[in-house]
Amino acid sequence: MRLREVLGVLSKSSPYAVKTERELALANSLDAVKNYLYVATDIEADFHDHLKSISYGEKKIIFLCGSSGDGKSEILTRYSKQYQHKAHFHLDATHSFSPQETAIERLDKVFADYESNSLALVVGINTGMLGNYSEEGANDKIKNAVKSFLQKLPLHNEFVFLDFEQYPKFKLETHRYSSKFTEQLLKRITAQDDNIIRQYFDKERALPDADTVLCQNYELLSIPSVQRIVVESLFKARLMKDQFLTARALLDFVYHLFSGDNYLSENLFTCSESEIVAKIADFDPALLRTKLIDQFVLGHKLSIEEPVFEEFKQSLRSMGFDFRKLRSPESIIRLFYLLQHEDIGNKYHHRFRADFNDSLLDKYATIWRLHNTSERDDAKQELKKFYREVLLTAISKYNNRNAPQLGKDELLLTTRGGFHIAAQVDVKQDNTAIKLEAAAESEHVGYFHACLKVDEQPLHKMAVNINLFGLLHRICEGYQPNKHDKNAVVLLDELVEELHSIASKAKTLYILRGSSRYRLYNADGDGSELEVSGG
Repeated sequence: MRLREVLGVLSKSSPYAVKTERELALANSLDAVKNYLYVATDIEADFHDHLKSISYGEKKIIFLCGSSGDGKSEILTRYSKQYQHKAHFHLDATHSFSPQETAIERLDKVFADYESNSLALVVGINTGMLGNYSEEGANDKIKNAVKSFLQKLPLHNEFVFLDFEQYPKFKLETHRYSSKFTEQLLKRITAQDDNIIRQYFDKERALPDADTVLCQNYELLSIPSVQRIVVESLFKARLMKDQFLTARALLDFVYHLFSGDNYLSENLFTCSESEIVAKIADFDPALLRTKLIDQFVLGHKLSIEEPVFEEFKQSLRSMGFDFRKLRSPESIIRLFYLLQHEDIGNKYHHRFRADFNDSLLDKYATIWRLHNTSERDDAKQELKKFYREVLLTAISKYNNRNAPQLGKDELLLTTRGGFHIAAQVDVKQDNTAIKLEAAAESEHVGYFHACLKVDEQPLHKMAVNINLFGLLHRICEGYQPNKHDKNAVVLLDELVEELHSIASKAKTLYILRGSSRYRLYNADGDGSELEVSGG
């Protein structure tokens, strides 16, 4: 059996992509590979703990819920035989078992059987089907439990809901971002010792007709810094492109990194068969427009020889790279990016590292952590800097873009007949709300809540994702949002609208036209006595 076939168990088209009870009775040469590749997850550990805690005859329903491809069937089949004396396992609640009944009707029968016998019940179910059952099911008690779960309300002890969404694929830690599942998978595939896949790799490499590109990709993905770049690329796709990542999709993604038509550096950004790569393609380093990268691309296309680069190419050739597959300058830039943390030859590729640095991701990770961890003195100062120099500055510039003469603490409310009407608003960060956010210790890395107040009146928390975070920085630098920023601008507009609602009730308004400025003061608050000054 060749290495490509062995790695094929990762593919979503593989018969091993979905675990079924039937497979437990079968055995073939790829079973050992599939079992070796299996990575236990935190949700599986919690699921197993719940199974172990069930007493014989205890009435309990455990729902393992999530999306298609997240690994529900894999987990359920691993424990169904071991715990069949305690619980009945209903592995797939998305389908019925016959054309004469619907999936809802099948669930009704499963729940009716549960009510009439002494076994607990374990149900694998898509979250969408849970919602359907809460509306269309016949069992009112279970419908109410499902509704309580979906609405995040307290649950009776009889019901346990384990949701894959509550176990995020990525985490932001103190000094890094991580993906436990992906990192463990990559390490397991490429481990030096006690690794059945590496045994097939060694055999493949020794063959006279060895698949040299596949072997090269295996060696590349065995490098820890390359694994780190792969995880970072997935993290960007999750944060910036809202790419949904299931276990099955991640396994298929890794398969395409190995088996694509070219080297891993190309497959990571250009593999057309992978949905995830289609999103990662937007972060292709070959798309970066910097002086150094542009000079390299232009020089290569003009066939201008660079002795230092030619020397570096020899080092790459000695590593097994075939430049017939790296003919374009864009392909070489991608390889530079993938190997940026490795010392190779004369280290020519290191000169591009500063261009590859993604400062936005690092800045976002820093501010996310400051909103989700206990405050320290240095953290307070860094957070204060973000609110003052980024968030509040961007809000002011965005709202006052048609009246740039207004001060930072003044808010443009409307423009009529060439006159700007503004109010003075004292917007500050809400430290009390920020402390409550930190105490909650959110695991959701997709956003953090910015907390502001006007005087002592808290504003609605603003969910800041990385796209809005980047937009805020660009606005501070003078950028004017356009239709391509509409998703991020919607969040900004909601905050500005709330500020307008508060500012419009202010006792003092300012009317501006050209260099003239008038102050309109409502002394008693009902508009019966107004003071006007300025000119």
